[in-house]
Amino acid sequence: MEPTTSAPEAPEVPELAEPYLREVLAGAGLAVEYVRAEGNTLYLLDDEGREVPVTDFAGGYGSVLLGHNHPAVVARAQELLAQGTPVHAQFSRHPYANRLAAELNRIIHRELGTEEPYFAIFGNSGAEAVEAAVKHAELDRGMRIAALAEEIAAQRESAVAAVASGTATVDPAALTRLGFTATGDASAAAHLLAAETERRNAVAVARPPLFLALEGGFHGKLAASVQLTHNEGYRAPFRSLAAQARFVPHDRPDVLKEVYAEERGVLLALTVADGRVTVTEREFPVFCAFVVEPIQGEGGIRVLSEEFAREIQEFSAAIGCPVVVDEIQSGMGRTGTLLASSALGLRGDYYTLAKTLGGGIAKTSVMLVRQAYYRKEFEIVHSSTFAKDSFSCHIALKVLELLEADDRLAYRRAAERGDALRAMLESVRTDHPDVIEDVRGRGLMLGIEFRDQSASTSPTVRAVAQGGLFGYVLAGHLLRAHRVRTFPTASALNTLRFEPSVGLSDAEIAQLETGLREVCALLRDGRGDTLTAA
Repeated sequence: MEPTTSAPEAPEVPELAEPYLREVLAGAGLAVEYVRAEGNTLYLLDDEGREVPVTDFAGGYGSVLLGHNHPAVVARAQELLAQGTPVHAQFSRHPYANRLAAELNRIIHRELGTEEPYFAIFGNSGAEAVEAAVKHAELDRGMRIAALAEEIAAQRESAVAAVASGTATVDPAALTRLGFTATGDASAAAHLLAAETERRNAVAVARPPLFLALEGGFHGKLAASVQLTHNEGYRAPFRSLAAQARFVPHDRPDVLKEVYAEERGVLLALTVADGRVTVTEREFPVFCAFVVEPIQGEGGIRVLSEEFAREIQEFSAAIGCPVVVDEIQSGMGRTGTLLASSALGLRGDYYTLAKTLGGGIAKTSVMLVRQAYYRKEFEIVHSSTFAKDSFSCHIALKVLELLEADDRLAYRRAAERGDALRAMLESVRTDHPDVIEDVRGRGLMLGIEFRDQSASTSPTVRAVAQGGLFGYVLAGHLLRAHRVRTFPTASALNTLRFEPSVGLSDAEIAQLETGLREVCALLRDGRGDTLTAA
């Protein structure tokens, strides 16, 4: 009888896919593998291989408002794949993309009370949509600068010609203003002014664009978008790669005025009035765009106030700076309307949408530009391989259909479920004011901020708070002990986020409440070892 041999063990695969991040997650008890997703639930396997349900309050950072693997979205995806719908058909007609743009316009027009069209540029992710907005705004700014420079050059030539023909003289104050001494040779003076204004304008035009953004904002981590993200840890290593931003505190319109006064730019023009050549100033568009989240996701779930939204709108209009409204987390119905900004009275010149636009299945995003700013040339200089494909566009159309169905029931449910969730969070805060600092947000985009624990009586809690891992440790405990999934916001680590689906049940809210109340009791009693126990 031949000896039996066991099958050789599969070689261990080295950890090569972001191993450091996996280490960090493991340290907080978050390095688990999910094997299935449905509705508001993710499933992991226990040691015996049995499925364990986990209630998902992270919701793909806002990507699954309709729930994981929504049956109608899955059915549409299966239908599209079975039909062999083209994913790669670049440089051809895409009528489905046009239908999607038209449907987005229809809903936005309803919410904003406007009929001005918004043109759509599609992408694959939220950060890519922000990059597209930034690029388009800079293309528009460059074209406006070119037109202004051409106009000023024509005025300059006209002024010099007027002096040469004897129909105008040079105002001595113009020479003095530019640091020259008045001369009796009018033609020479005119040429001197022309050369100096041209030189100064060339310096001004070479100045890089400047963006405005809010403190606490997060707009992605790509080369340009990361410079609009306030968290310096994300931004500083790549400062040299893209245009810079000035960050403005919330509810501080006075700072807006200060930034404008410090950064304002002008071009110098020679104009002829009443037979005299003078030097006048023309506003130079230094500011490329003001990028705003109506609700800051990674900044701690902070809602933009209606008053400051109005002040941003008025300020930007006054200086000719377009407003880019980043609705990547807050949009697509999460707060009870397609656009969270519409309820604030904020109208964007640009909008960025992503996450739920893909129904939790397709990777898609869109940048929308209102007609007044749109530049058709952008369609040639910007493109993306997977953008505007049939699969993602049809999935997005199905998502909008589901949001708008039954007289917009999904929007109402997002608002109602959000109210129920917030009421619970406020109740926990009321009972634990020594542990909970604040509850913030709207609809199904909520956050609960814990008080600073860096001076906790528990050495364990003190260490994780001082090390910047406090929110992740809380999330790890909620996952292990209560089978609740959530995360801290990236730039405000004491704030836990809650962005579940519209299918959120009262039982799931109660499940989270049990976990939060236990966490509060552990922090109050200084029982840090229990929080971190595996």
